[in-house]
Amino acid sequence: MKKILAGLIGAAVIASPSLAVNKENTGCGLGYMLFKDAPDSTVFEILAVTTNGISGNQTFGITTGTLECKQPEKVVKNDRLFKFVTENMDQLAADIASGSGETLETVSELMNIPAEKRDLFYSKLQENFDKIYSSEKVQSADVIDKIVEIAQEV
Repeated sequence: MKKILAGLIGAAVIASPSLAVNKENTGCGLGYMLFKDAPDSTVFEILAVTTNGISGNQTFGITTGTLECKQPEKVVKNDRLFKFVTENMDQLAADIASGSGETLETVSELMNIPAEKRDLFYSKLQENFDKIYSSEKVQSADVIDKIVEIAQEV
């Protein structure tokens, strides 16, 4: 296995232009930091993503603003919220788009949104979906910032 991996890495180095690993594909974290100066190739991007997945460091990076991760500007001192949103970006997007769902309920609980204001909170999030998920490459820190901003209106 080591010989196969070494061969793949060697082939990627020879065949790849001297561009850096694409952060938009790999995200921030230890994997990106280790391979950011490696040639831009699928092999190195997979190694970066695998390193992030195995070490589970992106949540730490986002929470602390380290490992080239962006910490939300409107820092909510709630590590559980950071971790939850980071790990559930796709499902949260689907729930915000529909205006209901388990991930919205969990975000509401983590943000201490009073039960009587949750329906309004969900509808405000739904109305502002395009602002929250402004692109396919939006980072969880940006999503959290927008959600916090909208929650202040409720």
